[in-house]
Amino acid sequence: MPRSSRYLVAVVALVLSAGGIPAALGQKSDIKRLAANEVKPPPADKTALQHLSPDSAVWLDKQNKRLIVEGEVCLTRGLLEMFACPKDSKEHESIVAVQGKAYVVHAGLLALGAKEGRPVQFDPEYVPASGARVDVICFWTDDKGKQQQTPAQQWIRNVKTKKPMEYHWVFAGSDFWLDENTGKRHYLGDAGDFICVSNFPSATLDLPVKSPQDNENLLYEAFTEKIPPRGTKVTLVLVPHLEKEAAKSSSNDEKKKQAN
Repeated sequence: MPRSSRYLVAVVALVLSAGGIPAALGQKSDIKRLAANEVKPPPADKTALQHLSPDSAVWLDKQNKRLIVEGEVCLTRGLLEMFACPKDSKEHESIVAVQGKAYVVHAGLLALGAKEGRPVQFDPEYVPASGARVDVICFWTDDKGKQQQTPAQQWIRNVKTKKPMEYHWVFAGSDFWLDENTGKRHYLGDAGDFICVSNFPSATLDLPVKSPQDNENLLYEAFTEKIPPRGTKVTLVLVPHLEKEAAKSSSNDEKKKQAN
């Protein structure tokens, strides 16, 4: 059975057991365009959305082809290995801690039709993570009561250039390990490696470019001036680029170029 099919069975089975849902690499992302476009805010009333699991604040928005994930700011200063981690995992190196399991988000992306790729490989040579691009948009309410939104990249700063991160995330898909004593499978991304800015074979979402994980060579840090205070409630909207839509967008872009 292909790897993606095995994951579909395994991840959806995990979500079902929790009462959930039914059955260009290295290219700089167009962050400025993403920031300029108004992404529809998540609804305050989520009753029309599909809550994926009782132990996770993750909703499937089928109509808008996206996931809604709730969390809060847990770090505003320091070097990063993650952008977001599940609560009570790697808050010391993540900006956002989400109220949910990474495997639930994985299942939701599959349910939307996102193409799962492969995690980063280091041996015998480096191969970057692959998979459908996933845009991550942050929504929060500022101290004046006004709703704000920004691409997650704007909260992440390159250590050397001091500019926001330029790359998008891909749906790498993490992996499972089997506890031989209990026979239970565990999803590796739940240990903290949810939305990563350093490359990890266990990442659910990773960067499609080389980004070291050793402390001496970390590429990214929190963009302190742009992040709201710790404890601020944040809603992440994850928008996967689906194959049919990506092909249509590419075709439209080519037509525009020819017209010009």
